[in-house]
Amino acid sequence: MKLKNRDLYYVGGIVRDEILGIKSLDTDYCFEGDAIEFARKEKLNIVRENTAFGTVRIILNNSQIDIASTRKESYPRKGHLPKIEKIGCSLKEDLKRRDFTVNAMAKRTTDGELIDFFGGEEDIRQKCLKILHKNSFIDDPTRIIRGLKFSVRFGFQLDNETLELQNKYLENINYDISWHRLKKELVETFGLNKQKAYDKFINEGIYKLLGKNQKIPPIEWNIEEIMSEYPSKYTWLVYLSQFDLSNLELTRAEKRILEWKERLLNEPPANNTPFESILIHKLMVCR
Repeated sequence: MKLKNRDLYYVGGIVRDEILGIKSLDTDYCFEGDAIEFARKEKLNIVRENTAFGTVRIILNNSQIDIASTRKESYPRKGHLPKIEKIGCSLKEDLKRRDFTVNAMAKRTTDGELIDFFGGEEDIRQKCLKILHKNSFIDDPTRIIRGLKFSVRFGFQLDNETLELQNKYLENINYDISWHRLKKELVETFGLNKQKAYDKFINEGIYKLLGKNQKIPPIEWNIEEIMSEYPSKYTWLVYLSQFDLSNLELTRAEKRILEWKERLLNEPPANNTPFESILIHKLMVCR
């Protein structure tokens, strides 16, 4: 059984990835209107409803699927979660709130029609990243990290205006932001284990998002080569271990890796020393 309705769309990454000719990691659905009402009306197998966000989770073909309502958002508190102003807005209004034009397309589930209000398809062809409005980074600075991630994953580059607005924001950063959201994007981006991501992070000044008075570490090693030989779920932390990460909420395991990084300056590793700490130490003493 397939989920089809004229007002139901594939949105975001799955549409982008189809144009790129690659397999998508996720399938995102959006209903133009109220998704919860749609699921009830169609008598779908509902397992969860989130009325505040207008999302509904169903089971279809033994898989859990989330369907979002179209919604309009605003950012009364810049750098934090947006406020939902309306559930059930137009599809165009919903797509306009997204990060880049390449992620602001939809595809109708019934006939496969591509809905592209903002030129996302052409930007994909040109490998170009464009934000949808001038206050995009002010509203949500984690989009800067997302742009870094997409540039590494797909070989995209910021267009001139977007790069100018990014540089302008990085010169006057609002540090009253959601550090939880920033960390999530950092984990995903550096979890890709691409040296290019680290180099752009430094060269474009994106590292400044980590907090005030950050210093650029003098590391000359190719971290990607090291982490390819020693895969880890904490790859992101090895990349960023030389920065001040005090603004980020670290897990117990992440704190332990950094604690051992300091201990290794004065004592040899023990049997329980995280291997990530040893790799970080190697980067520090051999730079």
